Amino acid sequence: MTLLVLGVLLWAAAHFFKRAMPGVREPLGDKGKGLVALTLVLSIVLMVLGYRAAEIEDVLWIAPSFVYHINNLLVLIAIFLMSPAPRKGKLFNNMRHPMLIGFSLWAVAHILVNGDAPSVVLFGGLLAWALAEIVVLNRVEGPWQPTERGTIAKDGMFFVASVILMGVIGAIHGMIGPSPFGG
Repeated sequence: MTLLVLGVLLWAAAHFFKRAMPGVREPLGDKGKGLVALTLVLSIVLMVLGYRAAEIEDVLWIAPSFVYHINNLLVLIAIFLMSPAPRKGKLFNNMRHPMLIGFSLWAVAHILVNGDAPSVVLFGGLLAWALAEIVVLNRVEGPWQPTERGTIAKDGMFFVASVILMGVIGAIHGMIGPSPFGG
């Protein structure tokens, strides 16, 4: 579980680096982007290795079967929010941080169906980071104006793309772990 916790903490630290230590980050320029990217890759490796190595001794809850449908719906909404739709479409262009809200929904969806301690640490830690990131960004960036409204047609296009992407992600998920679609 140590690698898992370290990976989540490193993920958060890499994302907060620019705002928490601007005097250190700014002089690094473009090299700083590479350092952050490398740190994020390392954090993902640590999270994957830590999650796979963690023993599932404590199961806090077992999700009823209908929760898997809620999980899939939340993940589909999350994928849609992480697409360009909120910036180029009409439905969500008033949302300030659609990617972080989508990421938060993804984390909540995974917490709902995974009631073991390593899952709560992983997805709960990532959820805490995303929510904290929203608070920090709102404080740093100050007032915000929504983007120019797009069209419902663009929303429809990104929704179809989100459904296809979810199918691809679900198929890959089923190859390396449990299938999110059952069966």
